[in-house]
Amino acid sequence: MISTVSKKNAEKIAIVGIFSAFAAILCYIEVIISFGMFIPGVKLGLANIAIVVVLYIYGYKYALLVNIVRIIVVGLLFTNVFSIAFSMTGALISFIVMAFLKKIDIFSPIGVSVAGGVSHNIGQLFIACFIISSYSVVNYIPILMIAGIICGFVIGLTSMGVIKYTKKFLERRI
Repeated sequence: MISTVSKKNAEKIAIVGIFSAFAAILCYIEVIISFGMFIPGVKLGLANIAIVVVLYIYGYKYALLVNIVRIIVVGLLFTNVFSIAFSMTGALISFIVMAFLKKIDIFSPIGVSVAGGVSHNIGQLFIACFIISSYSVVNYIPILMIAGIICGFVIGLTSMGVIKYTKKFLERRI
């Protein structure tokens, strides 16, 4: 007989797998629509929907796992080692900020997502400065901050809806 604890753990692992696949699909959609052709380096951050949802429903450990799995899978499928480095740096800084803000519980998922978008861009600028050994990319900060705020707001708003419906789905199953 399977214990209740192992059944719950298996369910959480399955959910993390589903959300990791969801995040990877959202990344693929983002590659297809390529927002960067208008403003180089700017992406919507659609995969952050999955990260914010998991952060609010299952907690930071599972959200971090989804984030790392997503970056590695997408990096291996669609990009290269440099893209993985850029994504991982931005994602980890963004995740730390989002997890902290969620923990202190003074912002909605929208505020958490906006802070995540902005901090992700800052993290990527730091790694760019390091890799190219130049601070010239710092001039790009205003554009990336505006993009981080706008995209973070849209992602946060979408995440709130997904959180609401996911919680309703989970409550009906119990």
